[in-house]
Amino acid sequence: MSDTLVSPAAPTVAGKLSTLDRFLPVWIGVAMAAGLLLGRWIPGLNTALESVQVDGISLPIALGLLIMMYPVLTKVRYDRLDTVTADRKLLISSLVLNWVLGPALMFALAWLLLPDLPEYRTGLIIVGLARCIAMVIIWNDLACGDREAAAVLVALNSIFQVLMFAVLGWFYLSVLPGWLGLEQTTISTSPWQIAKSVLIFLGIPLLAGYLSRRIGEKTKGRDWYETRYLPKVGPWALYGLLFTIVILFALQGDQITSRPWDVARIAVPLLAYFALMWGGGYLLGAAM
Repeated sequence: MSDTLVSPAAPTVAGKLSTLDRFLPVWIGVAMAAGLLLGRWIPGLNTALESVQVDGISLPIALGLLIMMYPVLTKVRYDRLDTVTADRKLLISSLVLNWVLGPALMFALAWLLLPDLPEYRTGLIIVGLARCIAMVIIWNDLACGDREAAAVLVALNSIFQVLMFAVLGWFYLSVLPGWLGLEQTTISTSPWQIAKSVLIFLGIPLLAGYLSRRIGEKTKGRDWYETRYLPKVGPWALYGLLFTIVILFALQGDQITSRPWDVARIAVPLLAYFALMWGGGYLLGAAM
């Protein structure tokens, strides 16, 4: 009787994750709870955190985001970016989802679900105009997504955000409500304010990640860089994420715990928005 050789099964996505990554929802829940408790129980903590800023940018949040993004951007193979930029369907579909469908959907949800809360409604509409720069990169990495595509799309949408945020804000807060007979509002922002945030939160870690790969591969080789260096810096992405979550919830701990009904009402359109955008993006990707 001959022996039958059985090839080992390929590891699943979950099997590729470390213990830290696999239990990320637990750690995020702990970080949220810790931030809420710190903000609620330590008098003056939110004021102290808000005071540590330069030109309107919170230094603790900036530190957390930079620590979070650097390890992910060190994993990008920058010599492969041309394969992404050549995919026009991908680039155009990203722009349509993020700048045509996304803002329109959030505008509709904000007015349908928060018609009596103008401040929260305006905030939701602005959230619908602001594309994610930091978190999307780390979620893509955890899902074993295409890092090169994520880097290109984040950069593309960041540039578009600098150019179009003020115009779209004016349209969705003043022009479109006026056409529909709804209450109009205005916001004061400038392209430089947005560009500054993009340069800090995307430009710095992107440049650092690029230089790390170029210098690391040139001096030590790609094998050393990907098998020795990346595993050492990789966990810091989640450390930065959890630190940022603690700071964010500590800043708003008192507000969140004292207004649970407002939080619940705001969560409904946000959950609907992300579910619909994810579903629409998935269907569009499958169709392409």
